Amino acid sequence: MAYGIAHFFPGGTESQYTATMAAMNGEPGVLPEGQIFHTAGPTDGGWQIVAVHDSKGSWDAFVESVFVPAVARGIPGGFTSSPTETTWDATYVYR
Repeated sequence: MAYGIAHFFPGGTESQYTATMAAMNGEPGVLPEGQIFHTAGPTDGGWQIVAVHDSKGSWDAFVESVFVPAVARGIPGGFTSSPTETTWDATYVYR
């Protein structure tokens, strides 16, 4: 089953998003293995990211092998606060 993830970064900006995505994926527009959908943009009070992975397992693998190590190293110019995270089993995914 697909797995949805939403991250809201209070006060986040486009430049922080671009820096963070470059650190995570190498360049903007490149999706990590298992991710089948990604969108992001400004919202009231910050920056919103929504992603869908083909399974919770692929999300967990991304977090363990890419996300946590990148955050531990520090991301120059990236987000400076932790996001509010919402996750769900994505019963319906249309492409």
